[in-house]
Amino acid sequence: MSTSATRRRTVAVILAGGTGQRVGLTVPKQLLKIAGRSVLEHTLHVFENVDEIDEVVVLMPPDHRAEAERIVEGAGLTKVSRVLAGGSTRNGTTDLAIEAIAAGLGDEDCDVLIHDAVRPLLSPRVVRDCVAALELHSAVDVAIPSSDTVIVTRTHGGDGEFITEVPERGRLRRGQTPQGFRLSTIRAAYRLAAADPLFRATDDCSVVVRYLPDVPVHVVMGDEHNMKITQPVDVFIADKLFQLASTTAPESGSDSFYRGALAGRTLVVFGGTEGLGADLARLAGGYGAHVHAVGRPADGEDAARELAAARADTGRIDFVVNTASRLPVGRLAETGTAAIQEALRTHYLTPVATARAAHPHLARTKGQLLLLTGTSYTRGRAGYSLHSSANAAMVNLTQALSEEWAEDGVRVNCLNPERVSSGSGLRSGAGLHEDASPSPRAAARSALDVLLSGMSGRVIDVRTASPAPQGSAFDAALSQILDASEDRTAL
Repeated sequence: MSTSATRRRTVAVILAGGTGQRVGLTVPKQLLKIAGRSVLEHTLHVFENVDEIDEVVVLMPPDHRAEAERIVEGAGLTKVSRVLAGGSTRNGTTDLAIEAIAAGLGDEDCDVLIHDAVRPLLSPRVVRDCVAALELHSAVDVAIPSSDTVIVTRTHGGDGEFITEVPERGRLRRGQTPQGFRLSTIRAAYRLAAADPLFRATDDCSVVVRYLPDVPVHVVMGDEHNMKITQPVDVFIADKLFQLASTTAPESGSDSFYRGALAGRTLVVFGGTEGLGADLARLAGGYGAHVHAVGRPADGEDAARELAAARADTGRIDFVVNTASRLPVGRLAETGTAAIQEALRTHYLTPVATARAAHPHLARTKGQLLLLTGTSYTRGRAGYSLHSSANAAMVNLTQALSEEWAEDGVRVNCLNPERVSSGSGLRSGAGLHEDASPSPRAAARSALDVLLSGMSGRVIDVRTASPAPQGSAFDAALSQILDASEDRTAL
């Protein structure tokens, strides 16, 4: 991607120098697998998919540099230009990155975003807001209001700690990353810091505040999802948030983007004769894709035959989509055996068999399998026992296959259209309002956007109404996590 002529080049620096000692691990925490990918890969994908980021530089512990390079190569992360060995401290690692970037630019200035690799739930919105803020400011921090009262203490002999001050909570913020700077600004601050024998800092904005006091540091609003994996419980919470929390669909591209991305590619849609499947088939076909739209397969052999026929027509299969039909709603004790068996076959056994049949075709093209779920996948509800459990199965199948198939380059995602208008083939989830319903065409376009994205192992929400505030969503997911833990101290 070429750099916009109206803005400076923006380089993201990912600090992945931690060793994992505080989490009690033998490997760095940024290399832990969460939701099918390493923490580092999750973080890098955020910056890879933000258009305003031109380049990414990764700093790793020297002993794990080669492993990071393998992750970058295997994930196809084109914006990562270098994986460098970090220093012995966080500030030393930042300084190495600054000088490496400056050496490649000469006298040219650029914007730099410095982010902790162990914050994998970073929102693209925060990244874009930082880039926009650097158009007006030389230094930018990301923070959120403190929901807790913060106290200042001191020790008194052997009697323990005592409160000396209770700052006004309304003025307190919890710092996050990324932190953004003009390269010339942060470089000048670190040069001054290097001359101070008492220099100590836990972040980069504090270096600017201390050594360049005349440079104001603008604050960008962060979000509650942007947690840092530091303690053992954080690993558990982050994994569950990836499982429970979903993401919104990628931004739609232009007509020319769709035509270019779909030219010569083959899409197989099971359930493509009605509802959302049919809308997706028409939309992709209109942009020039070869579309093989069929009804829902009766079993794995039926799916294999249809896939073989599609490949015989075009010589390749790039995308396979399996849509869902109406699930029985009602009390389980009042649901007949035949209905239960049909739900199991249609909404679990057949998608599993279809996935197995699709894998060899998608492995050849490094393609994607897209499944569908509904809003009730996070929690079972009375009257929705089959509905909720089948939707949860699709989410867990998605996350498991994304990890199993990652080495083959096959992506697996799950679309949650929430409530879709009549005729789409999906029933509404419990507790949704009519105005939260995306039109079938909007859901189909979101499905197309997901197919053309680089994401994998994700549950993608499709809604037209504004989502709940991020803090509320985070709190709800976190509450579910902690309620499900019978022994929190064991974490």
